[in-house]
Amino acid sequence: MSNPIRLAITHVTTYSYDQPVHYALQQLRLVPRSGHGQTVLDWSSTITGGTKQASFSDQFVNHTELVKVDAGATRIEIRSEGTVEVEDNHGIIGTHKGFAPLWLFENPTPTTSPGPAIRALARQLRVEQDGADTLAQLHALSAMILSQVSYETGRTNSDTTAESALTAGHGVCQDHAHIMIAAARLLGHPARYISGYLMMNDRVDQDASHAWCEVWTETLGWVGFDVSNGISPDARYVRVATGRDYRDAAPIMGIRQGPGDEHLQVSLQVQQ
Repeated sequence: MSNPIRLAITHVTTYSYDQPVHYALQQLRLVPRSGHGQTVLDWSSTITGGTKQASFSDQFVNHTELVKVDAGATRIEIRSEGTVEVEDNHGIIGTHKGFAPLWLFENPTPTTSPGPAIRALARQLRVEQDGADTLAQLHALSAMILSQVSYETGRTNSDTTAESALTAGHGVCQDHAHIMIAAARLLGHPARYISGYLMMNDRVDQDASHAWCEVWTETLGWVGFDVSNGISPDARYVRVATGRDYRDAAPIMGIRQGPGDEHLQVSLQVQQ
């Protein structure tokens, strides 16, 4: 076991509106939990232009907050920051815990429903990895997805399905995770989506949080796979929220009533 490292994280999300807001509600999943090889040493979240209405654990044991945008506001800033100590467990999370049963992660969602391209990917893996153990198969699947779907920003969005991202041949970490989840479920493995933070080696400032997936194996329990970077998560990764797909684990989701446009700006720093 390597020595744990401490990561300092500052995540600032700003929504600007070109007209005063009549009503808007934001659902936040921005607070990491201790466990699975990480320990939250301190964490705080502050809201400017909005008021926290409720705080609870959702069905996936994600720390969830509801924030109402102040009436008449034209800007809301959500600042979430703290320090987390992380061990390198080679992506192994282990036993299944929480309210959601394991079988729930076997079922496709609208975003992860397999089509012809994902079915072909699963068939190809079965042929090429016939006789290999489960872990080797899953690492091979991750590599296959990255070879067929290049990492490109601005080509997909939060509603892009796994099937359409694979067919298009480009996407981001969210798309890579959705494709792996869809294919793993086809192969008979429960799989889930993880949103969180990654300390990058080449920069401190980032413009988005990170996403990867975890697949259930009989021998090791849950094991993480970051398709975009071709590795299993190590001590540079902080898990924040989990679910069946992006919608279950999205850092921020909201509803808004009234006219006008909304502009989103994200500032993120992750450093040792």
